[in-house]
Amino acid sequence: MLCGRIGYPLGMNAPPRDPHDPMAAKAQPPFPEIERTLYTREAIAGRVHELAAMLCEDLRAELGGDKACRAEVGKIVIMPIMSGAMVFAADLLREMPLKLSLGLVAVSSYPGKSLASKGAVISSELPSDLGGKHVVIVDDILDSGQTIELVRQIVGEQKPASVRACVMLRKDVPRVAKMPDDQLAEYVGFDIPDEFVVGYGLDYNGYYRNHPEIVTLKREAL
Repeated sequence: MLCGRIGYPLGMNAPPRDPHDPMAAKAQPPFPEIERTLYTREAIAGRVHELAAMLCEDLRAELGGDKACRAEVGKIVIMPIMSGAMVFAADLLREMPLKLSLGLVAVSSYPGKSLASKGAVISSELPSDLGGKHVVIVDDILDSGQTIELVRQIVGEQKPASVRACVMLRKDVPRVAKMPDDQLAEYVGFDIPDEFVVGYGLDYNGYYRNHPEIVTLKREAL
């Protein structure tokens, strides 16, 4: 019988962990510096499912329905902005039953321990074959708007059929509030106050990306 890496037969789920098991508790990464949780993993999963459904509906409509989607192979490109969007993008992709490809782009805007954007800088090459395709830019958080704005501009130079942006979080900041959605992000997971958050791909000084929830940190940890 074929077995997965953890030793359970393929197709069989591992038994749930007992939260009172001391060994299970030790296996969980300790994050005592977390102040509060904004969104639980259940809330995140539910919202990702909704975002994926909206994206699929709009992409199918633009391509002319399911039959056209199957015929137009290679026309949809998902472009996660690394490294912050990697967790969100992975979950989003698994909820999108469409024929699509992946094109990664790396952008630096929060170096090291910075709590505010220092300006977006493209630090990798973009895919060079986006002409006539439907591109979905995926990012973790929309705060200054500079990252999405820059990537949309560069992608637009290749004359794609359409460009959309989907972000997990959008901060309530004046610059973002004044700009129309089609210049920033048409699809938004959650709106949050203007405060520094980590988890679910977002980091502080390279840490906390693996925390499964979106949280704030205690002031002494920053």
